[in-house]
Amino acid sequence: MSGYRKLGKRSDQRRAMLRAMVTYLLENGQLKTTYARAKEVAPVAEKMVTLAKHNSLATYRQALSFLTKEDVAKKLFDEIGPKYADRNGGYTRVVKIGPRRGDAAEMAIVQLV
Repeated sequence: MSGYRKLGKRSDQRRAMLRAMVTYLLENGQLKTTYARAKEVAPVAEKMVTLAKHNSLATYRQALSFLTKEDVAKKLFDEIGPKYADRNGGYTRVVKIGPRRGDAAEMAIVQLV
């Protein structure tokens, strides 16, 4: 069995969705989504923050290749990276908020700690 959730999407669609969600999370500080998606977004967002902590041109370009907005990458390296400089991982938090009204899917909020 694979180590990630497929989320009912093909790999290209899944990657595009994760890119958009991580970009939104880093831009706004939190994101409301289903619990399954939240559990997939959190580790990817953690990797982006870890890249920002190293703060070199190479890591900046790596982040740019994944994030969908250039200004979010700039914010990541100027504000978010230095904020977590003394923290070893655990930059995100996933909080369950109960079922969604329409289809009773378990919802969650992903936050930058």
